[in-house]
Amino acid sequence: MDCCNTGKMLPFEEAKQRLKGSIERTTKTEVLALDYCLDKVLAADAISTIQVPNYDNSAMDGYALRSQDFASTSQFHLIGKSFAGAPYSGKVESGQCVRIMTGAVIPAGADTVIMQENSSAQGDTTIGELIEFSQPAKANENIRRAGEDIRIGDVILKQGSRISPVDLGLLASIGIASVEVYQAIKVALFSSGDELRLPSETLTPGCIYESNRFVVRAMLQRLGADVVDLGIIPDDPVLLERAFTQASDTCDAVISSGGVSVGEADYTKSILDKLGQVDFWKVAMKPGKPFAFGTLNTNGPKEVCYFFGLPGNPVSATVTFHQLALPALRKLAGEIFNDEINLPLSTLDTLKKSPGRADFQRGLLTRNDKDELCVTSTGSQGSGILTSISKADCYIVLEAEENTQKKGSTVMVQPFDRWLSR
Repeated sequence: MDCCNTGKMLPFEEAKQRLKGSIERTTKTEVLALDYCLDKVLAADAISTIQVPNYDNSAMDGYALRSQDFASTSQFHLIGKSFAGAPYSGKVESGQCVRIMTGAVIPAGADTVIMQENSSAQGDTTIGELIEFSQPAKANENIRRAGEDIRIGDVILKQGSRISPVDLGLLASIGIASVEVYQAIKVALFSSGDELRLPSETLTPGCIYESNRFVVRAMLQRLGADVVDLGIIPDDPVLLERAFTQASDTCDAVISSGGVSVGEADYTKSILDKLGQVDFWKVAMKPGKPFAFGTLNTNGPKEVCYFFGLPGNPVSATVTFHQLALPALRKLAGEIFNDEINLPLSTLDTLKKSPGRADFQRGLLTRNDKDELCVTSTGSQGSGILTSISKADCYIVLEAEENTQKKGSTVMVQPFDRWLSR
């Protein structure tokens, strides 16, 4: 099916698969210190050269001793102390114990740790003191064994992982100070339309404030992309062609908002036909039918430059970027990730729907009178009503063939991810 020439709409899932199959991951990498790696994408597996913990250690403050000694006594002579960073160097023999702190090395001979609350000792203890325990302990109790978390040779983070705050701590915990990551992709962004004005400008009759770039640029920034913001470009084919040409020579991708419909002033598709190749430009989804994807010819160092044409309506631009363009850009950036999670939940509202297009209605997670998780609509779902998505924390995903869903029906709900969440 050639959606460019026939005017037919490409099914949403097929559009996702086409995007996934068309994008080639970046190969450009750099080595960065951990301090600069938050949200970067790992370019090689991170493999541990040590075990974690790298020695048997105590899980709590207490006393280390031999568990089998409880068969004959409940009183033990204190022979020393073991602190984190200052282990006890001797060996625990029958009837002996060592005062031990959380994280300290388990002394030789000991096989269990009794928490200090189960001992007769109060306050500081002195060497030679007789410590009585109120209950026996089992072998291996309260001991964290060497390598129980990470073993030598373990892959702790795979290539393509986006590095989180916890991942930084994990890398540091095995002594890694710097890692190889993919370089940030460079993305050009602009909106087109004679009616668009910046928020700082005065509106004249027939004009509106431009908002799409602010939404898309913010998500690109969360992606870690190097954003080249070209601002607002009038509905002038010469200026639009110049923007596409200049951006394609230096950027990995170009994103435009507006100009991909069928109006007399929508020049984007014809310019793309001239400067590159349009893969598809109509998707069977609501909101966001006029979404375009293709490649641009390049005269610079870039081997390929991808193009994503977003609709002009603000909700349509947001949803199509989030659902279609963003996953493609994540792959371009080198990231390997799982598909979004959908939850089957009951709806507290009737959801109007006609068959034909996949519908991404905006919803809010809530609970019913039985304290069950469910979903409610944010209200009017027009493609120009940006408050419908500002109030939301999830999509209510209705498949193309589905009809209106009555109150109480089970629907699929997709919670907002890190790119859209507050």
